[in-house]
Amino acid sequence: MHAGPTVDRHHWTPKSQGGTETQWLHRVCHRMIHRLFDEATLARDFDQPEKLTRHPDMIKFIKWVRKKPADYIDWPENSGRYGRKRSNRR
Repeated sequence: MHAGPTVDRHHWTPKSQGGTETQWLHRVCHRMIHRLFDEATLARDFDQPEKLTRHPDMIKFIKWVRKKPADYIDWPENSGRYGRKRSNRR
């Protein structure tokens, strides 16, 4: 990771669920986490990096994103699956 526009702070337990602890994550990874999971699901099931990186969709994504340059910040195209409503798509 490179400091600057390629990183974001991620709350392992979302702030809306009472979380305060954060960690720097690659921006595209952070965006994918929030595209796949809603805040309640993150707080309940994925409040630690080890839990999140064992999820099949994240394993697949991590394998893909590792092939990208370190400064890659594109937006993931896949819509959310776990806890996200598809009706919000255009």
